[in-house]
Amino acid sequence: MIDLFFSTDLRACIEANLSAFKRHAIADESLRHAAVAIVIVEGNDGQAVFLLTTRPAGLRRHGGQYALPGGRLDEGETAPAAALRELEEELGLTLGQDRIIGTLDDYPTRSGFRITPIVVWGGDAGAIHPDAEEVDQVYHIPLADLMSPDIPHLEPGPDDHPILSAPLATLGHQVFAPTAAMLYQFREVALLGHDTRVAHYDQPAFAWK
Repeated sequence: MIDLFFSTDLRACIEANLSAFKRHAIADESLRHAAVAIVIVEGNDGQAVFLLTTRPAGLRRHGGQYALPGGRLDEGETAPAAALRELEEELGLTLGQDRIIGTLDDYPTRSGFRITPIVVWGGDAGAIHPDAEEVDQVYHIPLADLMSPDIPHLEPGPDDHPILSAPLATLGHQVFAPTAAMLYQFREVALLGHDTRVAHYDQPAFAWK
């Protein structure tokens, strides 16, 4: 079992697993390109945690939903650069390219995006200063939550594609794909070294818009 306390050994393990992973990119230019950051920082008890947010309820897109920090790429921008920019804009975390330790598969959404998940080692990133216009709350979720045998939770979906969710003990309830799908692949690939794909998992109808 991998040691999920925050350490240089954990970073090296995640980085090695992601380096060995042959990621799938989506080339469909009809899908708008976005990036999210799975950013790992040290929790108060020494555990490694990732940062999860809820979006303000009044936002036009995905208001009130759980989300990883991220957003649409600007013209000419790369996915890693966009993920770092969004971390700074949403959470006030300024991190350099040297903090990027890998990339997961692109995930296609029902709302017309292809999302590239960027894994970022936040380290001693310092205090978080959320932008109230983009972030309602920030949660520090232990990586250990992702190891639950209840993840993934699958329900029947349209076109024979199951809807994936991830019950997170720290939250007391579940998050759904796309976020849950990317977190599940992060567990399987980055933490466990498996060759697991998630693009075929669907999202619930409330996440389509």
